[in-house]
Amino acid sequence: MSVRHFSVERSRIRFLLTAFLAATALVVAGCGGGDDSEEPSGPVKIKVWAWYPAFQGVVDLFNRTHTDVQIEWENAGAGQDQYTKLQTALKAGKGAPDVAMLEFQELPTFQLTKHLVDMGKYGANDIKGNYVDWAWKQVSNGDSVYAVPVDAGPMAMLYREDIFQKHKLTVPKTWAEYKETAQKLKAAAPGSFITDFGANDGGFMTGLMWQAGARPFEYTAAQSPNVGVRLNNDPAKKVMAYWEDMVDSGLADTVAYGTTDQYAGLGSGKYATYIAAGWGPGYLASVAKTTSGKWRAAPIPQWNAGENAQGDWGGSSFAVTDQTKYPEQATKVAMEIFGANKDAWKIGIDEAFLFPTATPILEWDYFVTKEYEFFGGQKVNEVFVPAYNGIGEFQWSPFNSYYFNQLTTNLNQAIEKKTSWTAALDTAQQNITTYASQQGFKVAS
Repeated sequence: MSVRHFSVERSRIRFLLTAFLAATALVVAGCGGGDDSEEPSGPVKIKVWAWYPAFQGVVDLFNRTHTDVQIEWENAGAGQDQYTKLQTALKAGKGAPDVAMLEFQELPTFQLTKHLVDMGKYGANDIKGNYVDWAWKQVSNGDSVYAVPVDAGPMAMLYREDIFQKHKLTVPKTWAEYKETAQKLKAAAPGSFITDFGANDGGFMTGLMWQAGARPFEYTAAQSPNVGVRLNNDPAKKVMAYWEDMVDSGLADTVAYGTTDQYAGLGSGKYATYIAAGWGPGYLASVAKTTSGKWRAAPIPQWNAGENAQGDWGGSSFAVTDQTKYPEQATKVAMEIFGANKDAWKIGIDEAFLFPTATPILEWDYFVTKEYEFFGGQKVNEVFVPAYNGIGEFQWSPFNSYYFNQLTTNLNQAIEKKTSWTAALDTAQQNITTYASQQGFKVAS
């Protein structure tokens, strides 16, 4: 299992909506947390569920440096596997951890059930200044804080420098130039593709639409049950029309992400570029080891020359559940296990290739100027950090699993020529609107 394989897999396994969401979407449950907190005797033990790579070392570091709080870590499964167990435990009223790892896009679903503690009551707002605005808004609503950001996935373009040099290709700065580069590559090497478009990954496609200015949803916990659904807006259709043309022209492949075929393509030179997230360099290094030294990183192409539009693919946080007996100590764990702790982040950066969200780490020379042998000694974070800082606000729906399922299902039908790519968005829009209404949401389109 690669150090960032979970980051890709957790996007692939999110296709099926669990029964829990349908049963609890608009049920207001008791909001536990601080009211029943107990006075501890001795170190408080906080149970944490997380699947971060190399996490044991981070847990050990925390436990060595804290005498009042100790972490008991369990890997309850990656992505939807953990979410299903967590949803079941929360609904049952027992068996949930004190602290759980949740991806940004899953937070609205869990917020809706009222089972996340408002950590703002326990000092979480004190660290707000350590995070850029878009990242903090992913986990908060006004003064209420439902999670602490840990890692993110700003997007960039990784490319094979040797292939570009061999065929005298120029690194593209716009999507129009990217297509021109793809055409030149195809003419010179007919068996090659400029990249692979994995339509099985909802996070990847959402990141591309995010960069283009699409905002599929308008939703916050405070405005529930009102939700805006605009999946088939003009920016989103622009992205899909572009990639439909790239695929139909034979310039981009459509192998599913996270498969042996994709790994083989990245390792063999079949793909000259890989549109990646901030964790992508580590993932690439693990699945294409034989290409070490041949890759470089460049900013993601822009729709309009000179712009700095960015999108995010992935990102996770720590939330405190209402089954904790010690909300204050659990909040401390969520805030400090990574936070701006350079020792913890050295493990996350070196061993797991996590991309940090905390500004003190993003500005840390060790991180920014770190040279990566796999990228020929390039300081790839000098590409990803500006991308992260340029990401705009984005809101997720409280039914993300269904959204990802609709997006991937309909786009794969488009790839199979059963519909057009833009029509696939129309179908997804219609199905999601119907689903949301059936769950009791008031939908605006």
